[in-house]
Amino acid sequence: MSSTPPRSRFPLPLDAVVERKPTPKRTAGMPATGAPRLGAPAPKSASTAAAKPARKAEAAPAQPVSAVVARATAAAAGGLASERARIALASRLRVGGIRDERVLEAIGAVPRHLFVEPGLASQAYEDAALPIGHQQTISKPSVVARMIELLREGLPTDAPLERVLEIGTGCGYQAAVLSQVAREVFSIERIRPLHEQAKANLRSLRLPNLRLHYGDGMLGLPQAGPFPAIILAAAGMEVPQALLEQLAIGGRLVAPVAVPPQAGGAGQTVTQQLLLIERLNRHRFQRTALEAVFFVPLKSGTI
Repeated sequence: MSSTPPRSRFPLPLDAVVERKPTPKRTAGMPATGAPRLGAPAPKSASTAAAKPARKAEAAPAQPVSAVVARATAAAAGGLASERARIALASRLRVGGIRDERVLEAIGAVPRHLFVEPGLASQAYEDAALPIGHQQTISKPSVVARMIELLREGLPTDAPLERVLEIGTGCGYQAAVLSQVAREVFSIERIRPLHEQAKANLRSLRLPNLRLHYGDGMLGLPQAGPFPAIILAAAGMEVPQALLEQLAIGGRLVAPVAVPPQAGGAGQTVTQQLLLIERLNRHRFQRTALEAVFFVPLKSGTI
């Protein structure tokens, strides 16, 4: 595979505008009905089907940023999903220190208000973590951008990440942003209602390069590995060994990790910091401790 993909594919042109319709009230964890399966192709009209012969399915490239912008605008309610609101958020992140233009484009494309409760929609484009239920949160846009920027460090703006594993789908927002900058994204969620919620949130965006899995994120996804990039959305005392084993040689892993208080620090609380792990060869890993963060705890098992 060429190290520099054709510029004409990244990003691709915007197309396929879809109106997101309100879903009926349902009990948490119950999947929405009447919508296509995640990743399923959009239905074609009879005239389109007759005009084009059937083609063999191919691996999806990074989702065109412009397509998500168009769908977000079509799904908008009021001005919350306007391009102005999203671009303003990306501009604030640029001022805050994010330099990767591809990441900023992705942040400016994904409609964050679609991933939060209606009552919190007015706060969707603030740089703040918001509750999504089940004692989980949607991460601050600045933290999402920073972690993805770390994964992409050293890549040209027009070069996508290859295959990314995300631990902790949550509401699906970070997975949607990742789909704009990577060829393939695999995301795992251990909480069944959140897994179903993420599928419902992402359905209208139709991201063919994003695959959601329900399972124990601490075990990773060995059947799909190794991964050149792994990102964790929950903090453990250390990065699980299974995930280190699934990191490709030359790959990068970004995760929040807990930092216990120093000896003799009675009454001190456990803090967290971002950790960048680079795999140098089969047995050697280079670890770089970065800034302080705050994430929900990383847990094993499924519920």
